[in-house]
Amino acid sequence: MDRLSNTVRPYAWGSPTAIPHLLGTEPTGEPQAEMWMGAHPGAPSRAVRGGAERPLDALIAANPERELGAATVAKFGPRLPFLLKLLAADAPLSLQVHPDLAQARDGFAAEERAGVPLDAPHRNYRDANHKPELICALTPFEGLCGFRTPDDSAELLAALNVDTLKPYVDLLHAHPEEAALREVLTALLTADRDEIAATVHETTAACDRLGGAHAPYAALAHHYPGDPGVLAAMLLNHVVLQPGEALYLGAGVPHAYFSGLGVEIMANSDNVLRCGLTPKHIDVPELLRVVRFEADDPAVLRPEAAPSGEEVYETPVEEFRLSRFVRAEAAAPVDLTAATPQILLATAGNPQAGEVPLAPGRSVFVPAGEPVELSGTGTVFRATVVA
Repeated sequence: MDRLSNTVRPYAWGSPTAIPHLLGTEPTGEPQAEMWMGAHPGAPSRAVRGGAERPLDALIAANPERELGAATVAKFGPRLPFLLKLLAADAPLSLQVHPDLAQARDGFAAEERAGVPLDAPHRNYRDANHKPELICALTPFEGLCGFRTPDDSAELLAALNVDTLKPYVDLLHAHPEEAALREVLTALLTADRDEIAATVHETTAACDRLGGAHAPYAALAHHYPGDPGVLAAMLLNHVVLQPGEALYLGAGVPHAYFSGLGVEIMANSDNVLRCGLTPKHIDVPELLRVVRFEADDPAVLRPEAAPSGEEVYETPVEEFRLSRFVRAEAAAPVDLTAATPQILLATAGNPQAGEVPLAPGRSVFVPAGEPVELSGTGTVFRATVVA
C-alpha cells in the first residue's frame, strides 16, 4: 500500500482551522476547504512508492489492472472511479444540482459539438460522467437538501409578510407539487435582477426579525446580499447532521452546504449546475432540465454495522462505497483485503493499516488484492467501489 500526500484546495468558503486542527498542523490564515484523496487529474494524490512520490493517476495509468483490479477496470474503465475528500465549510457553498449519467453524456457531447472550451466559464459539462455524492459529518454539519413540500415553503414565505413574496406563495398553493416548484424556481431565477434583489433585501430583514426557522436563510442572505438564490434556498429542507450521520445526494437534487467538517465521497466528475448563491454562470434552461421537482424529507443515513465492526453507508451507486470502523482499545485486527482498490482515511486515534501507522487526516491507497489488516484504536473511513 502507499502513503498518500494530498492537496488541500483553498476555496474561499473553506474553514481556515478545521482541516489543520484535524491534521495537527498550524493554520495558515487562509481558507482550507477540501483535501482531495484520489486520482482526479485536477489534484491527484501523490503516492509514496519505492521511496519516491508519484501522482496516483500516473501510477494507475501505468498498470490499471494491477492497481484497480480487473473487475473495476471492466466496469468503470482504467481510472479510479471515486474521489474522497475532507470538506470543511465555513461559509455557504453555491446552491447546485448534478446531472444523471444520460444527461451528463448528452450535455458533454452537445458542448463538444458546439466547440465550447472545457475551461469556459459558461461551460456546464466538464466531462461525461454523473456526480452522485455522500457527505458524512465529523462535526455538526449544516446544509440544504431537496425540496420542501409546496405548502411548507408557502408557509415559510408567508410568515415573512413581504408583499412581493405573495405571488410566489400563491403559485405554491395553486398548482400540483411538481408544477408549483418548477414555476416558482423558474420565476425566481428569471426575475428582473434589481426587482428580485429588493425582495431579497426585504426578506433578509424579515428573516432577521423572526429568527427561528428563518434564521438559516438570514445567514445566507448576509453572505450573498440580493442573490435570488436566497429565496430559492427557502424552497429547500434545512438539515443539520450530527457526527456520524450522512446525506446521499443523487442526480437532480438541489443542495448546498453551509458549515461543518465532513468526509465526502463522489463519483469522479466536475459537473455542477448552479441555482444561486454564486457569482458564477447559471444556465437556467439547462438547470430546469436537470432538477427533479419532487418534495421529499432528506434521508439522513446512519451506518449499518456488520459483525466485523465495519459500518457501511448504503447508497444506490456502484462508483463508490463508504464505510467506517470505530475501533476501541484491544479490538481484534480486521482483514480488509479486497479485489477492489481502497483508500483508508483516519479521522481519530492511532490506527494502523498493515505496517503503516495512521493519524487523523492521514490516508493510504491500497491496490486491488493487496493484503491489508486494520489494527489499533480510533476511527478509519474506508472508500472503495462496488465491482
